[in-house]
Amino acid sequence: MNTEDVLNEFRGAGALREGHFILSSGLHSGVFLQKNLVFQYPDRTERLCKALAAKIRDTVGELDLCVSPAVGGIIPGYETARHLGVPSIYVEREGGELKLRRAFQIPAGARIAMVEDIVSTGLSSKECIEAIRKAGGEVVVAAAIVDRTGGRYDPGMPFVSLAQLDIPAYPADQLPPELAAIPAEDPGSRRLHA
Repeated sequence: MNTEDVLNEFRGAGALREGHFILSSGLHSGVFLQKNLVFQYPDRTERLCKALAAKIRDTVGELDLCVSPAVGGIIPGYETARHLGVPSIYVEREGGELKLRRAFQIPAGARIAMVEDIVSTGLSSKECIEAIRKAGGEVVVAAAIVDRTGGRYDPGMPFVSLAQLDIPAYPADQLPPELAAIPAEDPGSRRLHA
């Protein structure tokens, strides 16, 4: 599966949106990938995550566990883990930082894939990897369905994605005039519990 195949899944679900959006990072963009419109369809989600699992396996071999950041990473993390034949757990925000909760545990020596939905700045991925390490885990690969950084994201380990896009994103005080003229939508989840 290549970038165009991934974008076709998003287009088919009405999930490739144009306008003025505030990303989870707080940056603004004229393009938003509303992944939950894709993830509501099991067949689309399966195609994407099966391809991501194959790419992960080709990159690092067999794994023991997938860990994802809540909320956006739970569905792709689970479905990717299903195709890897391993358990899936997630970290969630507590007291301002991502942590394992719900009695989830990381087995000693487990080879872990950190699986995200979309990487825009890499902040959620970095926080997730840090939470896994604090819990004693070893992340051997980071993965995402879409890399919005144009290949600039470097988690310090192998990173795989199905699609690589270079979509501009801007701080609120540096918006181009055409973006500033459009009212902003805030469809992400990071600020829901702030």
